[in-house]
Amino acid sequence: MLDAEAAPDLAPVAAPPVRRAGRWRAAAVLALLAAAVLALLSQGLLHSLNYFETVDQALASRATLGTSEFRLEGVVVAGTIERTATGADFWVRGGRGERVFVRCVGTPPQLFQSDIPVVVQGHFTSRTSDTFRADQILVKHTASYIAEHPARVRAPNGTVR
Repeated sequence: MLDAEAAPDLAPVAAPPVRRAGRWRAAAVLALLAAAVLALLSQGLLHSLNYFETVDQALASRATLGTSEFRLEGVVVAGTIERTATGADFWVRGGRGERVFVRCVGTPPQLFQSDIPVVVQGHFTSRTSDTFRADQILVKHTASYIAEHPARVRAPNGTVR
């Protein structure tokens, strides 16, 4: 007969705890990546929602803007437009009377003239400069043209709008 002390112990033995550090590490990395993507997307959306900087805003944040490209809005100062071989040079002013010199390369639009609001796309030539180098001029205009000249605007079917 077998001795009771010599009999094998058949009682269930608890398995050693499984380390789940790999899963936690992967979850932490995924959460960090998701947060980074969300931060980049939100910054991009916030920047794209800001259609332009006014002259006053641009001058106040000139050091931050540096030479990065953005849109600048202002009113063309009367008597400052000078057509050049490559485009036009002119001054724009903001609401508080501050001014920025714009050197535009490219053909200005036909409606471009003094005392009208414009949006120019480009960049400051340096962090301290008042010169804005632009490659595009957008002319802001009112919708009053149809009211003033109704016979000149026709619908596709030929009727006057």
